[in-house]
Amino acid sequence: MMNFIFEHLTNIDSFIWGYIGFFLVVLVGCTLTFQARFFQIRAFPSIVKTFFHFLTKQSTDARGMHPLKAFFASVGGMIGIGNIVGIVTAVQIGGPGALFWVWIAALIGTIIKYSEIFLGLKHRVPNDRGGYDGGPMYFLRLAFNNRWIPIFVSVLLCIYGVEIYQFAVVTDSLTKNFDLNRYAVIGVLLGLILYANAGGIPRVGKICSWVMPLFMALYISMSLWIIFQEISILPDVIKSVFTSAFTGHAAIGGFVGSSALLAIQHGISRAAYSSDIGIGYDSIIQSESNTIHPERQARLAVLGVCIDNLVCTMSILVVLMSGIWKSPIQIEGSLLVQTALSQYFPYMHIFMPIFLFILGYTTIIAYFCVGMKCARFLYPKYGSQLYVGFGVLSWLFFSFFDQTQALLIMSLSGALLLITNLSGIFMLRRQITFTGESETAEAIEEKVTV
Repeated sequence: MMNFIFEHLTNIDSFIWGYIGFFLVVLVGCTLTFQARFFQIRAFPSIVKTFFHFLTKQSTDARGMHPLKAFFASVGGMIGIGNIVGIVTAVQIGGPGALFWVWIAALIGTIIKYSEIFLGLKHRVPNDRGGYDGGPMYFLRLAFNNRWIPIFVSVLLCIYGVEIYQFAVVTDSLTKNFDLNRYAVIGVLLGLILYANAGGIPRVGKICSWVMPLFMALYISMSLWIIFQEISILPDVIKSVFTSAFTGHAAIGGFVGSSALLAIQHGISRAAYSSDIGIGYDSIIQSESNTIHPERQARLAVLGVCIDNLVCTMSILVVLMSGIWKSPIQIEGSLLVQTALSQYFPYMHIFMPIFLFILGYTTIIAYFCVGMKCARFLYPKYGSQLYVGFGVLSWLFFSFFDQTQALLIMSLSGALLLITNLSGIFMLRRQITFTGESETAEAIEEKVTV
């Protein structure tokens, strides 16, 4: 019965991402890119300056949190197992060409992410906990002039906020590599999640800002080392990325072959899932920032997507250049990158489970905070308590399912969120302003550095 249900859900997910999702991401992304005159490219040096401006700025506002803590809480959720495991499944199914569509999704996705964060801050409201509530629940009501759309999105975000896929990957990785008791691993992980959740987004931001930079730097350095070691085959790998992006790829080894449509579908969907493009998660997290300038916080979103896409690119290149993706034995997603790294570095059976635990944990707690805020929006009195129960039951249930089935639930709910949010963003696109759109370069510089 469950296989029958998941089979039909897979068909629905494939249709939405292969046709509707792809079309909307391209349409809205290109429209906003032209409206902003390629803001994500031309303003990138100024965006980096904005980051360092916030880095040296001490927060004095009592309401909200420091802009960089909101940013790191967002990045902690955005950069996770999806960048390591989820993204390489795009290659397993769509072939090397999926990487090209991952890049395209990032290019146009940065401006979508900027827009949803801008609208989230623009329409946010203060709450009774000393912070702010913002996100698609607030700006979509204006876009559609309908109170049921925000409720629909909040329900989807409650489902999306319980990150069952990454919970399952972390559980599998720790139990298989360290031969630990599955129930004990689940119990400890649940306890750590509830501890972080008790402190809300400020605690999540603090945790992420401490652990993420170190592990990201280490992982990227290891990936660059492998690319350097296999530099002679890099031109052929890049060539296969571009050719198979439009023509598909023939069967080879354990890879069954793919069409160009599969490359597009899985490249776009996995990149959108990894970067949370159009999902609304980032808008809710970063609306907690204490900055009064929506465009400044939104600028950081461009930097966040670039960092996220860099990690995705490293993961895919490691799998492609090591040749492990065409192994005659089909390797499960959570072990694919670990197997590739093991060819070049020792003790990967120890490092990768720890690394995936860190990535998975930061993502799970960030998503859960977003889901909690949506639950409060739906049911202010008892929403928090009910959501904790829903989260615990969901994690327990999907811990004993195949990882791809958990990923399917996340992908499908993300697809429905993307369709709704992008439609709203498109309708409100005239409200979005891009710093520098009507100002001189000197004025931009002054705004960033003062």
